[in-house]
Amino acid sequence: MYGPGMNRAVNQYRQSGALAEAQVADPYRLIQMLFEGALERIAVAKGAMQQGNVGLKGEKIGKAIDIVESLRAVLDHKHNAELAGNLDALYEYMSRRLLEANAQNDPAVLDEVAKLLREIKAGWDEIPADQRRAG
Repeated sequence: MYGPGMNRAVNQYRQSGALAEAQVADPYRLIQMLFEGALERIAVAKGAMQQGNVGLKGEKIGKAIDIVESLRAVLDHKHNAELAGNLDALYEYMSRRLLEANAQNDPAVLDEVAKLLREIKAGWDEIPADQRRAG
């Protein structure tokens, strides 16, 4: 029904949609988008790993690491130093584990990191609306 360029067109639409959303999103939503992006890239990397697509696996794991490091870089160590320090250590651990997953071709490690990210994201998603604006 659709031609061979359809996947590329869909990917371009997704990228432009995400870019448009990012341009109007508040800081709270931007962090949500980072979590979502990391989880999506880990899922694609796992699929690529299972299919033996080494290039795609490495690319998506690398992008997931970039996102995790971005989350790490925007931590506010002044507002809640203890929480920020704990998250900093956890993000560093996740980046290291993603590197190990890539090197060892281990989908279980990708699952571990995705689980950790989902737990942090769930906490982030539960922040009351009035506190989102106060930060």
